[in-house]
Amino acid sequence: MKITDALCGEHAVLYSLFDYLEQALQRNNHSAAPALGAMLTAVLTSHAHLEDELLFTALDPHMGGMGPLQVMRMEHNEIEHLLEVQLLQAKDADDAARLLLQTIKIARMHFSKEEQVLFAMAQHALGPDGLAQLGRQWTERRGVILNGDEA
Repeated sequence: MKITDALCGEHAVLYSLFDYLEQALQRNNHSAAPALGAMLTAVLTSHAHLEDELLFTALDPHMGGMGPLQVMRMEHNEIEHLLEVQLLQAKDADDAARLLLQTIKIARMHFSKEEQVLFAMAQHALGPDGLAQLGRQWTERRGVILNGDEA
């Protein structure tokens, strides 16, 4: 499996989580915002760090860390700052809910850029074999078993 397929699969799960969080927060369930934010922080941070460490690092020699790769890293940092700094400093549950909704909006746009631009660039730069090798590293890091092989 190519790493881009694995990351798209993670995006799909995160889209469902985003939908759930948006619905919960739009029903004025703001008292749950801090706990929901902690959950979102854990999941998005794990995804972003794995993406950075595997895919972005492999693309660096081909792209020099510039252009789309630089934008992706800046957006990862922005999302992480919203979740790990601003959310923790939220003055109340309403502020936390606003920050969560802002983070989800940014993350959705970020995922769209990855899916429409960056993953195609990765296919071109790394080829199917390079993406498959990174996919194997993803399975090891995530503890996923594919094709009956132990991760």
